[in-house]
Amino acid sequence: MPLEFTVAGIGSRFLALAIDTLLQFGIGLVLLIVVAVLGFTGALFGFREHRVWLLALLGAVIFLLMYGYFACFEILWSGQTPGKRMIGIRVVKDSGRPLTPSETIGRNLLRIVDQLPAFYAVGVLVALINAQNKRLGDFIAGSMVVRESSMAEIKPIWQTAQSASEHPVGGARLSIAALSMEELALIDTFLQRRHDLALDVRSRMAEQILGQLKPKLAAGSQAGLSTESLLEALAYERRSTGIYS
Repeated sequence: MPLEFTVAGIGSRFLALAIDTLLQFGIGLVLLIVVAVLGFTGALFGFREHRVWLLALLGAVIFLLMYGYFACFEILWSGQTPGKRMIGIRVVKDSGRPLTPSETIGRNLLRIVDQLPAFYAVGVLVALINAQNKRLGDFIAGSMVVRESSMAEIKPIWQTAQSASEHPVGGARLSIAALSMEELALIDTFLQRRHDLALDVRSRMAEQILGQLKPKLAAGSQAGLSTESLLEALAYERRSTGIYS
């Protein structure tokens, strides 16, 4: 879908990273103290062999803190970490949709490469040579970091001044609960691009999409509506119910 976002600059991303790094440092310090206390307690009671396991545990915790911190928050907070939330930026797919958990994990594992040799030098270099300020992890996940305000201002090009209640469906609710996110995205994509299609292609595509969706639509929801009007009604219903992910 040809949506336009305000891409977050490198400065905003580094400021968010600085905040997250401070939080990571604080959490790490607390965990280090806990591990040190456990190690001292074990030595005090003669459990010296437990030191190896404590060191292994410490290594695992450090790795999870460095990379799991970002992945966990971005999964739970839909593309935001505490730093990103404070700065007002968010990670999204190039299409504007949220990343899946697997995409988020893959994106953040690439930090291992992006931060080489130090201070995210590789990530900064890659971001400087592309228009969307993407680092390697963003290219792998098909994501970008945008300003939160730009997402709130996005409106589809097919949306007119009519409100949902003024739409030809008469304000009636259509059942879209059975539709998958891929099907809803297909509707949005068609509505975005239909004006670039030849009339016969446009009509045929609309009929094919509706034919795929008909078995899942509520009975009677198609009465008196043209094919494209019904697809528009489904899109309005999707947005009015806040279904985006």
